[in-house]
Amino acid sequence: MVQPAFDASDFTLIAGSPKIYTHVSKGSGKKIYINFCNNCGTKLFQTFERFEGAVGIYRGTLDDPNWLEVTPDNSKHIFLGIAQSETLIPAHTPVFIEHAMQNDGTPTAPTVFDAPQKIGDL
Repeated sequence: MVQPAFDASDFTLIAGSPKIYTHVSKGSGKKIYINFCNNCGTKLFQTFERFEGAVGIYRGTLDDPNWLEVTPDNSKHIFLGIAQSETLIPAHTPVFIEHAMQNDGTPTAPTVFDAPQKIGDL
């Protein structure tokens, strides 16, 4: 599952100055800026060359990671082509082998399963 993504205007860092690691996506060739804690190395959030103005929050770093209800209407699973064996894929949720859109912004058609699936069984 990908982290919650928000408009950068809805995100405020209230303490600290994270370090930034720049990663180039093999799929898009675009940069992903991974912001992490300078003291412990925990990944905090991401920003993207490809999606300027968006911030992806690492859900596990939230005080309450369950405050945002995750439903098939507000989520999707991406990069199933490189998911670990035994990863469970929920039913009725859009899934993608790679990116959900092409570099030019053209949407990629999702797959939606009627029943839960497991990587390795697909």
